[in-house]
Parts: sequence; structure tokens; C-alpha cells
Amino acid sequence: MRTAIISDIHGNLEALEAVLKDIEAQNVQRIFCLGDVIGYGPNPRECLDLVMKMDVCVIGNHDYGAVNDPEGFSASAERAIFWTRQQVEKSDNPEDARRRILYLMKLPRIHRENEVLYVHGSIRQPINEYVFPDDIYNRRKMEKLFNMIETYCFQGHTHTPGIFTPDYTFLTPDSFSYKYKLIEPKAMINVGSVGQPRDEDWRSCYVIFEPPYLEFRRIEYDVDTTANKIFAIPELDNFLGERLFRGN
Repeated sequence: MRTAIISDIHGNLEALEAVLKDIEAQNVQRIFCLGDVIGYGPNPRECLDLVMKMDVCVIGNHDYGAVNDPEGFSASAERAIFWTRQQVEKSDNPEDARRRILYLMKLPRIHRENEVLYVHGSIRQPINEYVFPDDIYNRRKMEKLFNMIETYCFQGHTHTPGIFTPDYTFLTPDSFSYKYKLIEPKAMINVGSVGQPRDEDWRSCYVIFEPPYLEFRRIEYDVDTTANKIFAIPELDNFLGERLFRGN
């Protein structure tokens, strides 16, 4: 089955709509989201409403922080998540607000499909653990993570797309021209970020998975509109808009 896998939207409606438009043209059968639908960005309600129509979504740390006490957040991220919580709780129709809050509260930490796993952070700590490209030099961490997966684990959280292989290599999408055939018995695949890329490429990133093939796709969107919305909201630090232009 041909599956589009997205992650880390972070309330960026313009990016999400551009990605969904591209997905519509790719003949996919379903869409999975790996969390952080909200946080940082100016349109949490609208992004939630779109994701609620998708086939699968797991919870990210910002989704969790919006309905619980945020832990481990920077000062700016904490201000943003408290503002985001207020937005999610507000609505002209109280039932819409209730529906969004219940959706966030019921999101699972892990989605499993046969031997393939879908998480936000890592299989060891699905909500909060980062698996950075440089972690390939942390052999103990890599060994523990690979021992916990049976075949493939799709994840987000770092906003840095690529593939971790069992020989402790991290492959960036441009190193394999954005298309890859999974021949390894195991792999951890970071699908990148829709709404806040951090790999020095400002374009949205997502993955299409049609076993054993992966395709990483980069999509342009109206960054100016999103950034200007952020600049107009006092509770959201300006750098959250500025970084969108740089992709970091």
C-alpha cells in the first residue's frame, strides 16, 4: 500500500496545505502523521482539523504539551505551547474545541503495522527522544534502538530527514537522489518536517512509502504568509518565523 508519511507540521497551515496538494497528485492510499501537529506555528486549529481526517496520527511532544504540562521546553517553546493551548481551547463552537482536545488526548504513542513502527521521537521514548544524525557515533544508543525494532521504524522530532542503517550510517536524501530501496533488514527513517525544516532547506519534507521503496519529497510553500502571521502574534517569538526562511 502506498502511504504518505508526514511529521512536525507545527501549526504551519500554508506548508501543510501545499504538502496535501502534492500528496493528492501522488496516488497514495492513505496518510500517516508522526505528531507535532501544533506548537510554534500560527494555525493550530486549522492544522488539527486537517490531520483529524488522516488515517493515522501519533502524539508528539508539542501535542502532548498542549494538553498536559510541557516538560523540557525552552522558554520560547513554552510560551508558544501555552498560546497554542489557548487557541485549541477557543472556538465559536464549543463542540469543535472539545473535539480537538479529545483528539489530542487520545493520540497513541506508537502505531504498529505488522513489523513496521511509527513514532514521533524514537521507539524507546516515543514522545521525547531525539535521534540526531550525529548519534551514529553513539554506538550504545544505536544498538539499543536497533535492538528494539523488528524491521523499520518511521519517526520525526528532529526535523532532519534521512535514513539510519544498521551499520550506523546516516544517509541524507540528497545522497540517494531522494529515492531509496530498503534492502537492509532494519532501518530508522526520519521523514523530516512539513512545517519547520531544520536541515538548511526551507522546503517542506515528507515521505512516500511503498515497500520496499521510499521517496522523500520537498515542497515549496508560501513562507512569507506564515512568517508574517507569526510576527503578528506577540506570544510567538519572531525567530520562529525568521528560521522558516533558512530551514534551520
